[in-house]
Amino acid sequence: MKILFVHQNFPGQFKHLAPRLVQLGHEVVALGVNKSPPLAGVRHVYHSPIPPAVGADGRTALDDYAAKLARGESAAKAMRDLARGGFQPDVVFAHPGWGEAIFARDVFPSARHLVYAEYYYGGPTGDAVFDPEFAAADEEATRMRTRLKNIHLLQAMEASDGGLSPTRFQRDQHPDWFRERISVIHDGIDTDRFRPNPAAVVGLRSARVQLRAGDEVVTFVARELEPYRGYHTFMRSLPSLLALRPKARVVIVGGEGVSYGAAAPSGKTWKQIFLDEVRGEIDPTRVHFVGRIPHEVLTQLMQVSAVHVYLTYPFVLSWSLLEAMSIGCLVVGSRTAPLEEVIEHGRNGLLVDFFDPKALADTVADTLGHRGGLQHLRASARESVVAGFDLRGKCLPGLVDFVMG
Repeated sequence: MKILFVHQNFPGQFKHLAPRLVQLGHEVVALGVNKSPPLAGVRHVYHSPIPPAVGADGRTALDDYAAKLARGESAAKAMRDLARGGFQPDVVFAHPGWGEAIFARDVFPSARHLVYAEYYYGGPTGDAVFDPEFAAADEEATRMRTRLKNIHLLQAMEASDGGLSPTRFQRDQHPDWFRERISVIHDGIDTDRFRPNPAAVVGLRSARVQLRAGDEVVTFVARELEPYRGYHTFMRSLPSLLALRPKARVVIVGGEGVSYGAAAPSGKTWKQIFLDEVRGEIDPTRVHFVGRIPHEVLTQLMQVSAVHVYLTYPFVLSWSLLEAMSIGCLVVGSRTAPLEEVIEHGRNGLLVDFFDPKALADTVADTLGHRGGLQHLRASARESVVAGFDLRGKCLPGLVDFVMG
């Protein structure tokens, strides 16, 4: 078969699936925007969308849709070039999040069209009005902006033959009429790579400290340090936590930008705003911001972690959480729907109220103090990921079957 993947940041969620289809003898082409290292056997093609000009008042929701429309037109042109070159895909599998899928069926009307249904905005149990501290005061305006954010997703869904979501929560945010056409299969976790290693060591050069398994290391990981991933709640927990556990060290991984939600006000960063809020109440020599780090180092950090904290709005579940569970981390997470799907409190992790920094501090401190009696949580966390999210044994075969129809 001939298969076209469409993703602005290819390989993205297709990094294991695309090479596997090549191994099975299929012809695979990938259409993207941002250059990426080549994948064996995959033909990479790129397009260069030109975003429309932004008005003097800044980007509006309508401007955002216009940018996605421009991406759709640019992707369609690249697809037409592929067709003129003789490539007629049997399957087009697109991530529609940036607009590239809008016109895919118009270019390849006889192909089977699939969308990666990662997230649909504005669902009743979703992120839009979850956090009152940052939700817009005008709920009607929020609903209107959300409706515009979904236009390109609706267009892609209407023109597709089916969708794929990595979790049930993400599937269930989609409209009823499309939900029944969405399969739930995770991208997969390499449980052979992400596994416990009692001999792991991580050095913090700026602090001249080496961290090992058995040390009181609390880890917090997010792509960007922002409210969507509970950074504000975590920082507000630190004064109590560090007072309760005077030997604990906290290692915070993440950038200073924004992946989700609004940017911080007045040109500041969310990292700085919430660090400043607690600065006078914490010992800075025990709180280590390490920015973004290579995945190999992140894995080692999780292997030495005594407690791994993961908080999130009702939103897309991070790969890092499942990787941490596969490593056997003792996870303290937020009692929000994405985590409740994979963590059962007291069996393979612990859950606390997202909005309660004191409960988070008390739970982490208590967990540090009773680590010896909580090894079953670590073992169960890994067992859960091996059973439900293992890349080679479960997810990859399911993904191949999904594409093959």
